[in-house]
Amino acid sequence: MLLHRTTLKRSRRLAALLSAATLGVGLLAGCGGSDSSGSNKAGDSTTTAAAGAFPVTVEHAFGTTEVTKAPERVVSVGYTDDQTILAFGIKPVGMVDQYPNPAGRSPDINTQWPWVKDKWGDTKPEVIMANGDSGPNYEKIAALRPDLIIAVYSEIDQAAYDKLSQIAPTVGRTKAEKEPFSAPWQDNALHIAKALGKAEEGEKMVADIQGQLDAAKKAHPEFADQKAVALSWYENSVAPFTSTDVRGRLVTGIGFTYQTEIDKVADGSFYTKLSPERIDLVDVDHIFVINDKADTDALKKFKLFANLDAVKKGKVSYLLDSEGPAVGAAISQGTLLSMPYAIDELVKSAG
Repeated sequence: MLLHRTTLKRSRRLAALLSAATLGVGLLAGCGGSDSSGSNKAGDSTTTAAAGAFPVTVEHAFGTTEVTKAPERVVSVGYTDDQTILAFGIKPVGMVDQYPNPAGRSPDINTQWPWVKDKWGDTKPEVIMANGDSGPNYEKIAALRPDLIIAVYSEIDQAAYDKLSQIAPTVGRTKAEKEPFSAPWQDNALHIAKALGKAEEGEKMVADIQGQLDAAKKAHPEFADQKAVALSWYENSVAPFTSTDVRGRLVTGIGFTYQTEIDKVADGSFYTKLSPERIDLVDVDHIFVINDKADTDALKKFKLFANLDAVKKGKVSYLLDSEGPAVGAAISQGTLLSMPYAIDELVKSAG
């Protein structure tokens, strides 16, 4: 399967990021006059503006951005930022395809998850990047005439940020984030909320979800005595996620102790592929597997995995990714919209 951020279907690719852009910055800044038409497009001028106190100043990894007025046309360059933007009642005019949309399928699978479907309604946002692409399509972004670009849950670098900033005010990942995708979900949510003038509303949403996590811990004190790990099967290897990845944070969020030795092996990445000699790293009390059926079946046939104590004892939660109820997708996205669903299903699977 193709590696991507939300469930091991993409790899780091920043070296090729700018080579994908064939347009100069000056041209990008001036090509915002055209847009696709159609009454159900997010690119229409009917997109609801954010309500809140403006101007707001947002510090981030690449500098400081001032949002002078309520944005009406927001483009999401982060892999899951579109969902956080949606949580505040704003439909992005452009978004990243987190999961490859099946050929010929409409509407896009990424607008049809149970936790976002009602929010999107009939709106069809423009796809400005797909997993596996070397970077965002700057020409498409400029054509959408955004007044704000959100690139928080993203791996863009300074050069890409500078290019996006020539199109519209751009908010990058949090200033404290040392590696892309390592910031706590709470920080990302509050960061985007501030940029949208929705800081207070964001704080309440985060507090509500934290309350759900705390309730899960209280209801299952037995989780605290168990070491756990979340993993996928990727390129014929067991591929666990780190404790700082959103999947790891959710596992510890409901009370488990995480296998942090994985962080050392991953060396700054959000996951690592294990050699057969290091299968001991996932020899823990409970394993959460996030894969669709074909990859799960392949993992089960891998003898080193099948011989783990947790597998023999039935202490494995097999969570379908994009298929069926898409519990894996909800966990992997870890947004204000997906978290309530993800927490409920994660607790059920571990009980």
